[in-house]
Amino acid sequence: MILPLVLFVSGLVVVGKAADFLVDGASSIAARAKIAPIVIGLTIVAFGTSAPELVVSVTGALQGSTQLAFGNVVGSNIFNILIILAIASIIHPLRIHSNTVWKEIPLSVLGAIAVFVLGLQYVFDYGRIPDGGIRPEAVLGTISFSNGLILLMFFAVFLYYTFGIAKIQNDGGDQITMHSIPVSFFMALAGLAGLVLGSRLVVDNAVILAQAIGLSEKVIALTLIAAGTGLPELATSVAAARKGQADIAVGNIVGSNIFNIFLILGITALVKPVQVTGVDIIDLGVMVAASIFLFLCTFLLHKKHVDRWEGITMLIAYGVYLAYLFVR
Repeated sequence: MILPLVLFVSGLVVVGKAADFLVDGASSIAARAKIAPIVIGLTIVAFGTSAPELVVSVTGALQGSTQLAFGNVVGSNIFNILIILAIASIIHPLRIHSNTVWKEIPLSVLGAIAVFVLGLQYVFDYGRIPDGGIRPEAVLGTISFSNGLILLMFFAVFLYYTFGIAKIQNDGGDQITMHSIPVSFFMALAGLAGLVLGSRLVVDNAVILAQAIGLSEKVIALTLIAAGTGLPELATSVAAARKGQADIAVGNIVGSNIFNIFLILGITALVKPVQVTGVDIIDLGVMVAASIFLFLCTFLLHKKHVDRWEGITMLIAYGVYLAYLFVR
């Protein structure tokens, strides 16, 4: 128990530090190439902070643990909104640009709904929960190779849109630490290598711990791994909120959620069809509800604004969800 726990924690630390290296190096390269800050936030920073989820999910799929892969994506998206965005909004109320309210957040809601439908494929197809559906090993749906291609097509549309608005919103408002080109490339490559190593430690030892203490892979994936792979997003968004840079704080979370669904699940499904097990309708419903709540906060309640009381509401909601996971 002690050695797997030490290796698991070490893997989380390596993942967090490696993602920081990747983000800093890639952002510096993009800045020197004069790429617009909004593109950096929605693509390079979002990809860098989502890279742990990508490596963990693909590694899990290669090892046959698609339950871990799917649960990691669902858990990360829930964690991103109900914990990371909540903390950022409590530190500093977040004002959001119109494009994010009208296009990027709705796209993340669409992605959450798509995962909800795919995750409950058999329920929608047959109008009932499959036999044994209340058991963790029950298969509620499958994200096939063709489903993965469709998700990646949506991701391509998102990239096309992002580079399109870069021509309009190049305001140069974001602060990026500049490094020389060799140092920037070294940081990016070192970050990628660290992500591979750290994520492998996380996946291997999470499964060992789950089996040793009788905890399901579902709880491990939806809590510990989601929190561990969410560390880069947490550090980025909290730092941005402290500096009053709401665009980076919100864009990082929304972009990461879009990456998680369309890119990570898409690539994972190409590696191996993802059988939806260990995740139930409550988990998927919480993910959709969190995404919709974010949209309501920015569109209806305050119009392009996430306030502190909404952040506190998100934290309370996550606490209730955690209680449900452990009681279940």
